[in-house]
Amino acid sequence: MKKHSLLLVLFVLFHIQCISQHKTKSNENIAIINKKMQEIYKIELKEQTRGMNRIVTFEPDSLTVSLNDKLEKLPFPLSDWQNIIKQVSLLDLSKISSYQAPTDNRFSDRALSSSIIIFSKGKMYESSAFDAGIPPKELEGLYHLLKGKGGMLKNTKPEFR
Repeated sequence: MKKHSLLLVLFVLFHIQCISQHKTKSNENIAIINKKMQEIYKIELKEQTRGMNRIVTFEPDSLTVSLNDKLEKLPFPLSDWQNIIKQVSLLDLSKISSYQAPTDNRFSDRALSSSIIIFSKGKMYESSAFDAGIPPKELEGLYHLLKGKGGMLKNTKPEFR
């Protein structure tokens, strides 16, 4: 009986320690995301071809779309900004310019040429150009999140020059 009680006590103590470690890791992740939220102040998704130029700018409190120099600005929910920052925190910003595009249709106007620009701590980090809809695999999560949030604007059909 004493053996069983001792084993039960050891099991409970081990379980409590595991829960404590898990909470510590969660708190560390939250601290990293909060720090990134303070450091990153703007993200742009640029898409362009000869007749069309669209820039979607994400800031902590606003979303702006410039479509052939026509601006539309909307308030942007903080929770959406936090989700974007979580995705950005998975990237090494100093390496995003080296990520290779998987396709090259943008060179013959079969696709928009896209890039993602992240502004953090006074520096600008720009990805290499890639075909719209087909980002480098390292940027897929962020790209699809930005495209989904940037689609909040209804009247973004281009007027070709």
